[in-house]
This record gives sequence, structure tokens and C-alpha cells, in this order.
Amino acid sequence: MSSERVVIAMSGGVDSSVAAALLVEQGCEVIGITMHLAGEGSRCCSLDDADDARRVAERLGIPFYVANYTDQFRVEVMESFADAYLAGRTPIPCVTCNRRFKFHHLLARARALGAERVATGHYARLERDPDTEQVRLRRAADPRKDQSYFLFDLAQAQLRQIEFPLGELSKTEVRARARALELATAEKPESQEICFVPDGDYARVVEQLRPDALPGRGEVVDETGRVLGEHPGIHHFTVGQRQGLGIATGQRLFVTRIDAKANRIVVGSADQVLAQGALLERVSWVAGAPPAQAVPAQVRVRYRHEGAPALVEPMPQNCARVTFETPVRAVSPGQAAVFFAEDEVLGGGWIAESWR
Repeated sequence: MSSERVVIAMSGGVDSSVAAALLVEQGCEVIGITMHLAGEGSRCCSLDDADDARRVAERLGIPFYVANYTDQFRVEVMESFADAYLAGRTPIPCVTCNRRFKFHHLLARARALGAERVATGHYARLERDPDTEQVRLRRAADPRKDQSYFLFDLAQAQLRQIEFPLGELSKTEVRARARALELATAEKPESQEICFVPDGDYARVVEQLRPDALPGRGEVVDETGRVLGEHPGIHHFTVGQRQGLGIATGQRLFVTRIDAKANRIVVGSADQVLAQGALLERVSWVAGAPPAQAVPAQVRVRYRHEGAPALVEPMPQNCARVTFETPVRAVSPGQAAVFFAEDEVLGGGWIAESWR
């Protein structure tokens, strides 16, 4: 049994609730903290969620606190999200939230409380080498719930101080544990949307956050530059999108490119939305340093993408070039491309551009 002090991030959902319970069962001295992030209307880390987390903490007999990070979250996550859309990119704020809040701000809070580690309800696994202290990041045992994609840019220093108690469990097992422990969150539904966009209307959130920076209406053009129609704002679109283009040409058209400088949406055929490769920026390697030469990997270009065989070539200034064995659909600037070797996360980076 361990008496190690651990801070658990409690979102008010069933996953973090069971993660806390497992740490208690292991004999850890557990402190629960809910990070109040997105404010009212959010589906995660709101004050209502904090109330649910508090009830779970009382049930488990652990101390519980609420930490207010709404101002930092707005600047570091929400406003960055809006700025990315206005630059013609498709952001993935969950990665930024994990790195900056759960594994930076919360780690700092944990140290102030005398805790040695931070735990969360993420579905992922960590493998530690006791001799070198090197940590490997692996997919969760439950492939349907695996969240390792969102964790690719955590540094070794962070990984050494993190626990993922749910990594070996399925969602069904987690629900069963919550019911057996009579936790208040046992039947609580989960959201698949971004926490501060609970209704999925990204454009409305961008308009609320950056009302003075909206580009206004612009042209929809084909790959030759021929004007086909008009769009209400580039923040309504992402590469690969087919619905809501507002034009009728008798053929299926997809967004192939977003030209933010010209305020244009470029559309084309299904073949024209395929990419042979991509240039990545701000690349992070889980091992702490890039490999000496190009490595083969399964590369996922969005969370629900099953991955595609590719060659990943490290480049100077934390960049990388990804070349797919066969073209991949909708490789969108702003999204994360994450490299896997079987169930291990090698690293990943942010898509700057793609090519056909």
C-alpha cells in the first residue's frame, strides 16, 4: 500500500470519479480538485460539475477543492481557438487544455499541496523504465475510449508526474465500478463536443469571442479561381467539409483550402481533397528528442481517424514532413497529426499545410 499524495483532476464525470476511487483503493492520499474553466453553459468543469465532483469526494472521504482558471482558459484556449478559425485553421483545443491546464497549472497546484503526482480520468497508459526513468505513452486498453491522441505533446518531465488509473479498463468496467461504489456520477452521460461549444456551433463561439475581427462575407471559388458563390465567413468552414457550402453546381464539392488572406473558400472534387503529405510544425517527440532518421508510423490526422501508414521525417526547428503511403482525406491545417508505432505514441505535431 502507498501513502503517496496524489492530486486527481475531477471534472464531475464518471471517469475522473472512478479514477479517484481507484487511487483511494491503492492507499494513496488523494486530493480532489475541479478546475473551473469554461464557465456556465460548458459541459465540462462548470460549477454544476464541481458540485457532482464534491459529492463523489465526500463519498470517497477525500479533501476537495475548486480552482478557478476561467480567465486563463479564455485567453490560452478559447481565444486561441477563435483566432485559429479566423486564420483558416481547424483547431483542436483539447490538446492545449491538457498541456496547459491539467498538466501544467494543475501540476503547479499539486506541488503547492505537497503532492508528488497528478492523476486524471484519461484513457491512456504509461510505461515507465525504472532504470532510465523514461516514460512511454501507449494507447488505452479500450480502443473505443483511447485518448492518447490528445496527449502527444506532453514532455517527459510531465509524464513522470502523471497517473492514468483508467488505462487498463473499458468504459463498461468504469461504469460498473461507479455503480458498485454508489458514486453520484455513475449514470452521468458524457459529451463528445468541445466543452465550451456544447451545441457544436463553432462559428457562433468564434463570433462571440472575436466580434471585431470577423472577416465578413467572401467568395467561394473552385481550384481554377472561378467564382461559384458567396460564403458568410471563413470561420464556418473546415477542409473536407461538404455540407453547408451554399452553392449548387450539380456535383459533390468539398472544401479543399481556406484562403484567409483573400477571405476565400476553395472547393473541389473528392479527389482534390486528398493529400499525399503534410508539413508539421511545433512537433513534440514523447522520447524527448527526434529520431536520427525518418521513421515509419501510423499517422492519425484527427481524433476519429483510424490512422494511415506514413513516413515521418524530422526536420529542423521542431518541424516534420509526413508522406503517406496512399493519399489521406481532409488533412486540415490546425489539426494534430499524431504518430503511432502499434500502440505506442511516438509524438506528433500541428498540421501547417498539406499537398497533393
